Amino acid sequence: MDRDTVEPTVDDLPGQRAREWVDYHHRFAAPSTYVYEFVWDASGEAIGPFCTDVDGNVLLDFTSHVAAAPLGYNNPTIRERLRDFGPVDPGKIAGQDFYVSGGGPPDDPDFPGPTQLMDRLVAMTDHYDMDRVFLSNSGAEAVENAVKSCYAAGGHRAFTFEGAFHGRTLGALSLNRSKAVHRRGFPEVPGVVSVPYPATDEAYQRRWLTDGPGGNVVADALHPERGVVDPDEVAFLILEPIQGEGGYRVAHPEFARDLEALRERYDLRVVADEIQSGVGRTGESWAVDHLDLTPDVITSGKGLRVGATVSRSDVFPAERGRLSSTWGAGDLLAAMRGVLTIDAIHANDLLANARERGAQLRRRLEDAIEDGDAPGAVEVRGRGLMLGVEFETQDRRDAVLEAAFRRGLLTLGCGYKTLRLLPPLDVTEREIELGVGLLLEAIDEAAS
Repeated sequence: MDRDTVEPTVDDLPGQRAREWVDYHHRFAAPSTYVYEFVWDASGEAIGPFCTDVDGNVLLDFTSHVAAAPLGYNNPTIRERLRDFGPVDPGKIAGQDFYVSGGGPPDDPDFPGPTQLMDRLVAMTDHYDMDRVFLSNSGAEAVENAVKSCYAAGGHRAFTFEGAFHGRTLGALSLNRSKAVHRRGFPEVPGVVSVPYPATDEAYQRRWLTDGPGGNVVADALHPERGVVDPDEVAFLILEPIQGEGGYRVAHPEFARDLEALRERYDLRVVADEIQSGVGRTGESWAVDHLDLTPDVITSGKGLRVGATVSRSDVFPAERGRLSSTWGAGDLLAAMRGVLTIDAIHANDLLANARERGAQLRRRLEDAIEDGDAPGAVEVRGRGLMLGVEFETQDRRDAVLEAAFRRGLLTLGCGYKTLRLLPPLDVTEREIELGVGLLLEAIDEAAS
């Protein structure tokens, strides 16, 4: 497959073999989320955003596996490094009861592992004075360990935001405010206060600012005279700098500055959930880097290949056993993928590419809306290569998603009526144009 010339080619979606795989899969699988009856052929040809299904259809993947494959398929930089590594048996090696060496000195090993991944993450967060990392399996576990650390440091109350999504474990679910189905009927951690998440000027003025001297709803809640929450009882405030499931809403810059002022006034601990938005997705290492807000904890996952809770020594519990896991010091192979991903992003200047190609994608879509060439689409929002297109109705969004799929373009929904686009960080100008062309065709079909 030649990345410079390949284009999506679709015969039948889903094809016969795909239907067979889907039917067989559901004989055993518990109910879960499957957007398409698309069956990726893991042994088939794939490169960059292009992949093949079991019926030979070639698709353009603008989901990056919900940001979990930030460099797309078969990235040559990563494949070359992995080719040099001969994994021992077992292929997945736990790192908790003992340390794992990649051979050679730790600052220049024969192959990188958990220690080097933590080293990279500390370097990526040193502007926030973060110096410690706890590794885990997933983003939800990263959030769990973040909130456990904050609770351990003091306080039993927490602030979360309308539209938030932080994972599906019970502790993380207690912080979710995006869709009722995520939490309905499950027990919750008590003491969580929900407040608005302003993403626009109107929302900031209408739903965040108040007339009182407190300045905003969190400040009012914490006010020493009229407030209802004792600041000393607050363990943390958690937010996504760009909401994922909540509809790709970007935090208003003044809202972030207000939070920074509250953080300093009341010594609040701020957790930035970067599971979907981190590791270069927005054109910076972290989406919170775009804001005047200092996080005390950053949670990462997805594109990092492991879960990671990054913070300072004074936030993490010092007592042994307060945080622990079989994979608490990192799975060797997954951690290696995380290191190689970070290294490839920097070696190939993919932060700049995410900004440039994201600007191209956004400009093309906004021009189409302004010119009337995207009927039913009303807004484009996001940063870098994390963009959402808002439609007039949920039905229109769903029709566009399905029409794009039939043309060989993979996209995802989020929020109530938003379509999200997550091309790989090394996406090319040609691939953006291909994707935009297919999406505009799908929008036109849905309108007609």
